[in-house]
Amino acid sequence: MAKEIKIIIADDHPLLLKGLTEELVSNNYNVIDTATNGEDASKLILKHTPDIAILDIQMPLLNGFQVIKECRNKNLKTKFILLTSHKEKRYVIKAKTLNISGYLLKDEPFNQIEKCIEALCNGETYFSKTFDAVYENQISPELEKFHKLSPSEHTIIRLIAKNYTTKDIADSIFISVRTVQKHRTNIITKLELKTSVDAILNWTTEYKELLFIEE
Repeated sequence: MAKEIKIIIADDHPLLLKGLTEELVSNNYNVIDTATNGEDASKLILKHTPDIAILDIQMPLLNGFQVIKECRNKNLKTKFILLTSHKEKRYVIKAKTLNISGYLLKDEPFNQIEKCIEALCNGETYFSKTFDAVYENQISPELEKFHKLSPSEHTIIRLIAKNYTTKDIADSIFISVRTVQKHRTNIITKLELKTSVDAILNWTTEYKELLFIEE
């Protein structure tokens, strides 16, 4: 079944794009088109509606995440695999928030791509071990803490992320400055942060995507 699906590949590194395309084709996969930038990738995906699109994250004009958002806005059923060199937290969080089906690192062997494609064809997801380790060890614990916040605290931490001052927050949601300060103290406790003026702002900078994961 996997060999019959339509695949589009996008990467701004010509040699990698050529090598991956040739490897897939030589293994009887149906690569219907390729792109070297995000804008062309988006156009091709919207035109051909492939079963799977394999995208780099960092590309000219539109990055991989932006391509996925554009296609999702058109309600396409295309499943997305990110093939990237990035293993930093912010990329893993972004991939999770977009419900991407696959996330692989470029230094992994070709058989990982085959396994990923097979998994997607079976209605499953497939992520590299590095991706899973970053999520489980660094992101999931912070998400659990975030879920302990009350609805009011969720609102306040999101406003802090937008650089609202304590007075700005009080004015915008019609509560007293003292109440905002109390909420801030509770947030610091629940997120297990060190007490400092910028503690919450620093946390929101590092985990900003988590703040809007359920919106």
